[in-house]
Amino acid sequence: MGKRIDVQDLHVYYGSFLAVEGVSMTIEPRSVTAFIGPSGCGKSTFLKTLNRMHEVTPGGRVEGKVLLDDEDLYGANVDPVAVRRTVGMVFQRPNPFPTMSIADNVTAGLRLNGVKDKKVLAEKAEKSLRGANLWDEVKDRLNKPGAGLSGGQQQRLCIARAIAVEPQVLLMDEPCSALDPISTGKVEDLIEELKDDYTVVIVTHNMQQAARVSDKTAFFNLKETGKPGHLIEMDDTQKIFNNPSERATEDYISGRFG
Repeated sequence: MGKRIDVQDLHVYYGSFLAVEGVSMTIEPRSVTAFIGPSGCGKSTFLKTLNRMHEVTPGGRVEGKVLLDDEDLYGANVDPVAVRRTVGMVFQRPNPFPTMSIADNVTAGLRLNGVKDKKVLAEKAEKSLRGANLWDEVKDRLNKPGAGLSGGQQQRLCIARAIAVEPQVLLMDEPCSALDPISTGKVEDLIEELKDDYTVVIVTHNMQQAARVSDKTAFFNLKETGKPGHLIEMDDTQKIFNNPSERATEDYISGRFG
């Protein structure tokens, strides 16, 4: 598992508004790529184009290409729902289904895809919860509501739900912003493990987090409020944080703006 993503001159629109302009990048398989930059610069918007989630918003569309191992995700015959199975997403705030048990939360996507065998579902629930480093904490209460878990546990539950359908890529939109430091550490440790099997892309406002967990970092910015966001530079995380090529990147990382 884990696929390469090639983005070619991507423009992201909502109606006539150009939200993100002219992004080209390569995201390597089985690695962690972090998107950083000030609020409103298009990081999360661009992230959502990688599995066509932005199209859920009325008027959301793109120009350009997003290739997943050479397959254009925006090709004429490509089903957006199939794209979202291949490219999973974990959101900023944990969003377990409140009326479902822990086990049912994990297997919701599988059941939606027609899997009915209880043994298969139980095995997949355990495998996914182990993969999210949550099994030992919840194995004795799988039938309890997922919403009864702590915030950090809920976020790992959502990660388990995302990996249960065996995606190739896992997108995370500020997955730790609502979590305490201990829970954040557990999710960061999990991200490090997930890259063994998945291509992971994370949006974060936490610069230290980007430096800790990512192999590559992309810095986004915008010229002024109301203008489209764009990619300033992307490189190995160590280089971005220690010796960036662009002055704007250095200014942001050092706290001189943003």
